[in-house]
Amino acid sequence: MAGERGSVEAELGPVAQPPRAVPVLPVEREQLESRAVDLLRTLIRFDTTNPPGNERPAQELLAQRLGAAGFDCQLVGADRERPNLVARLPARSDGPVLVLLGHVDTVLAEPAEWRCDPWAGELRDGCVWGRGALDMKGQVAATVVAIEALAKSGWRPGSGELRVIVTCDEEAGGTLGARWLCERRPDLARCDYLINEGGGDTFTLAGRRLWSIGVGEKGVFRFTVRTRGRAGHASTPGLADNALVKLAPLLERLARAGTVPLPSPAVRPVLAGLGLPDGAAAVEELARLTAGDGELRALLEPMLGVTFAPTMARGSAKINVIPARAELAVDCRVPPGVDRERALAVVREVVGDSGVELELDEATDGSLSAPEGALYEFIAAFCAREDPTAHPVPTLLPGFTDSRWFRATFPDCAAYGFFPQLAMEMTEASALIHGADERVPVVDLGLAAAFYAEAAATLLA
Repeated sequence: MAGERGSVEAELGPVAQPPRAVPVLPVEREQLESRAVDLLRTLIRFDTTNPPGNERPAQELLAQRLGAAGFDCQLVGADRERPNLVARLPARSDGPVLVLLGHVDTVLAEPAEWRCDPWAGELRDGCVWGRGALDMKGQVAATVVAIEALAKSGWRPGSGELRVIVTCDEEAGGTLGARWLCERRPDLARCDYLINEGGGDTFTLAGRRLWSIGVGEKGVFRFTVRTRGRAGHASTPGLADNALVKLAPLLERLARAGTVPLPSPAVRPVLAGLGLPDGAAAVEELARLTAGDGELRALLEPMLGVTFAPTMARGSAKINVIPARAELAVDCRVPPGVDRERALAVVREVVGDSGVELELDEATDGSLSAPEGALYEFIAAFCAREDPTAHPVPTLLPGFTDSRWFRATFPDCAAYGFFPQLAMEMTEASALIHGADERVPVVDLGLAAAFYAEAAATLLA
């Protein structure tokens, strides 16, 4: 429905920054918090489970609000019922384009597993509960109320342009959402600075409190390994050569491999920020530092190298037939900046040369924005002011977000994941994303709203 318009330090990152004037917000943080809570509860009540998505009603509400605040709003996309929202607030002079990015589709929720209705937007125990509260309707709500308050106060960018982009279809890969927008309407997607999900969590490692700034995302290197044997009747297994059984040693090798360290320019700032050595010793040192905290190790270790997750095994189509062929699908993730030949060499080393067949099924490069420049420095300064005990560090997301489409289309843009959270640490929040009882603390919504308002006012001054 294209064209529809609605009226509607080098590696560690900066450690010490010169004092920066804090923009005067048009409303108090408590008001932003209250408004973000109200909007989030409303957004959760739109069931945007993807598939089928059905994001249009939520997008129309957001377009109406931003349009009333003075934004030029467009709902564009390949599917009328699944549009992307692009809201623009330009200055009268040229300058950088800041995009505040979000998505309103969510994954499925099983009500029987929850302590509350996942689509009710319940306010309980200082949190807003519901599917999407963290991923990522909470960030969308905080963004919209912050920018809405700025625009209604009469603020306009001193130069450049502010864009709020809310996509559909992120949870299914972005084919109708960010990918479509970047490939088909790059004029609307273009940006110099981009703030999205994928960072802003706090965690404690070796007594140091750290605050993550998501600077990159790992790439996908999925492959299949196959074994061959000789078919036979299941009642006489000794007369056959079971190809499925031959997968067992492969499964053991993949399980033992864990995370294979792979030095790359993208990983080194992460290692430095976490206080880890370069190379193979990084995984061992992290294991020592996280002894007794398996959840934290499970979240941090994938940033350090190549990971392997066997997810699907196939053999015979009949219970009484020993298979002559079996295959195992493996989801492999590699750090950004690692070329495919290096990744394939690591895969072959782990799989081994035992007569198995190996086929690459899917390869998507990781993406990275260097931890430097005006936006990164602003985020680091915000962290230092809000919690001087939490050191900002660049981190890599083991999965991917819509940021990858923007980095691929606009290689010079600085794209970071940052939804600031202080009330809920990373280990707790990560377990709730895509899980039961997803919720976000109310105070973190106010913190995030203040951040997005300050980011726009500072970067587009």
